[in-house]
Amino acid sequence: MPIQSLSEPLYSDLGNDPDLAEIVEMFVDEMPDRIESMLGCVDRSDWEGLGRIAHQLKGAAGSYGFGQITPYAAQLEHDCRHDASEEEMINSFRELAGVCRRIRSGAPQ
Repeated sequence: MPIQSLSEPLYSDLGNDPDLAEIVEMFVDEMPDRIESMLGCVDRSDWEGLGRIAHQLKGAAGSYGFGQITPYAAQLEHDCRHDASEEEMINSFRELAGVCRRIRSGAPQ
């Protein structure tokens, strides 16, 4: 899965829509909590819970215009549901978390 740059911000495809700006901003504001929830699952080796969060994020990200997140969330969900090794699941989590940390509300300047 290609990533533009590991530090380049990701903006929602809906960022220019004034009617949706507030809900996109809420999604962005809630992302640190989602990452923390996933990290908690990793710390507890709760792969089923991690897979559930990845599944929810896979759908939500696309709905909020962050389709770039979807393939990473799908990979993590797949790993968790198909008995991938712990190392593979952790690597998929790290990739997903890295992409999620880059999302921003608004539109690029």
